[in-house]
Amino acid sequence: MVFCPKCGSQLPDGAAFCYKCGTAIPGGGGSAPAAAPAAPSAPSLGAAGAQALKCPQCGGPIKPMFGEMVISCDYCGSSVTLGGAGWKEISKHTMLSLKVVDQAQALQAVRGAMDAGLMHRHDFEESKVADAKLSFVPFWVVPASASTTYQYQAVATSVGVTVGTMAAGALLGSALSRGRGGTSVVPIFGGPVVNPNREETISGQFEYPVVAVKSMTAYQPKNYAFALGERTFFDRKGIPDGSVVLNGDLGEDAAKNAARAWVQQLQSEAAHKKHSVVSKLQTNVDVTEAELLHVPIWSFFLERKGARTMFLVDAHAGRAMQTFQ
Repeated sequence: MVFCPKCGSQLPDGAAFCYKCGTAIPGGGGSAPAAAPAAPSAPSLGAAGAQALKCPQCGGPIKPMFGEMVISCDYCGSSVTLGGAGWKEISKHTMLSLKVVDQAQALQAVRGAMDAGLMHRHDFEESKVADAKLSFVPFWVVPASASTTYQYQAVATSVGVTVGTMAAGALLGSALSRGRGGTSVVPIFGGPVVNPNREETISGQFEYPVVAVKSMTAYQPKNYAFALGERTFFDRKGIPDGSVVLNGDLGEDAAKNAARAWVQQLQSEAAHKKHSVVSKLQTNVDVTEAELLHVPIWSFFLERKGARTMFLVDAHAGRAMQTFQ
């Protein structure tokens, strides 16, 4: 197990820095920034191995920590990211505003999630809040368009043909038996073979959020949607004093690959919801330039009967996200 040397939080093995306070973890899994190529394909703010940078907007000092690939300026909030060409400015940096400032209000969302169902009605009352933290967590929002082609079996069609043929045979047998005054068994001869396979294409447009902190990938929202329509451009004035704004150690290219994988899964699930028998499924996903989004999130560790559970609350929408053991 790995623990943060500053705040003591338990972290996954290989974490580059603490997801709560941002402290670098000695010997963490983050890889050292690679050297910039001799001829960068795009303008950069500095070499990949730079120990200090200047903010492209306000000129304030930016000091990247080991493993960090996404950094927000402490003075104006502008962000830079590390790529193959070195550090460069992020063209679009947005945020969701903080609406749930009060910890007690955030805990009400946790209570609702824990007490759902008769079997769990007293879970919240029996739990103890071991730790609570409000942080602005970075996500890469990756625009993606997907097209999925697949085959499915028209089960209803094939069954209908069989039933119809059997019914026709039964009627014919009944008529012949009446003519002879006895019971006859008439073989059922099928008509032309009907291919039950059909092909269909479904398309989808996505703005998929990928958490930019590797130690939080286990908390990647899968069935939770942020209110992306309410996001605004990042403004440092919208961050309350004392709130932690996390940097990221997952670059844009890695986020795009992750978004492709999640979108492919969503497309597959959509196809299987429409048809029970699906085969030869092929999905093409195109992604474009991602934006950086900071989301205010309350994280709670609750202890109950020796078990420790983590809850995340979207502090913009006031809703509990997924539950994590």
